[in-house]
Amino acid sequence: MVDHNRVGHCVRVWVVGLVIGACGLAVSATALEAAQEGSTVAYTTNDLGMQFVSLPAGEFPMGCSEGVKPVECGPEEKPRHTVQITKGFELGKTEVTQKQWQAVMGSNPSQHKGDDLPVEEVTFLDVQAFLTKLNARNDGFLYRLPTEAEWEYAARAGNADQFGGGKVANSLARYAPPDDQAWYNVEETNPVAVRKPNAWGLYDMRGNVNEWVQDWYDPKYYRNSPMADPKGPDTDAAEGGHGVRGGSFHDDGPWLTRVSLRQHFLEDYKHFDLGFRVVREKR
Repeated sequence: MVDHNRVGHCVRVWVVGLVIGACGLAVSATALEAAQEGSTVAYTTNDLGMQFVSLPAGEFPMGCSEGVKPVECGPEEKPRHTVQITKGFELGKTEVTQKQWQAVMGSNPSQHKGDDLPVEEVTFLDVQAFLTKLNARNDGFLYRLPTEAEWEYAARAGNADQFGGGKVANSLARYAPPDDQAWYNVEETNPVAVRKPNAWGLYDMRGNVNEWVQDWYDPKYYRNSPMADPKGPDTDAAEGGHGVRGGSFHDDGPWLTRVSLRQHFLEDYKHFDLGFRVVREKR
């Protein structure tokens, strides 16, 4: 039921004020360090306290990272292929928290309770119900799950490596302590935004809880995925429900949290390490 994988090579992003290099964002070391600390990222907040990062349009190689070991990349992550995100979008700074879920749904399904912990034990259908109620508030935005391509683009944040810029000593280590960006090999979920953010100011893209994406899952989709804004296969080509990304606290090593890893679950599946984050767009 679960699939594991990778991504790689160069990332090009077009955004005002940045010079683009052949293999990624040509940002000064000082600016990149500041971004990784979250100090230069401007967040916007809705009336529920959900914070969002504005991400630019851009192009990146999706799939197996270049130079990874064979065991670190499954067939469903191949071939590595160029993807264009043609429109900028806003993505949640963190996974949706239990406080935010409860404000919308009036209940808390999570096994590990805490306002600032990510909500978990939610099915894909539960998430759609949450989004329906959130959109019914009519705050001027449309909320949805990210596509699989949008999720990986955001997780890479201009980095070519398989951990989105996270400092991982041994990619295949089992029972390794969490790295600077990700929670894994720990007993339970942790409060959001405790580890370091990635270069675009997004927290917990790796680890803590797995995250639902909107796409139906097809292990062969990368063979014929369109270049511009892929949205996943049609339902008749899907295998095993919807895509899930990011890895979780429950995984025993960093390789299970790499940014190209592809997993999938049926729409009614729920688990104590499965949550989500949202995209918002102006109506």
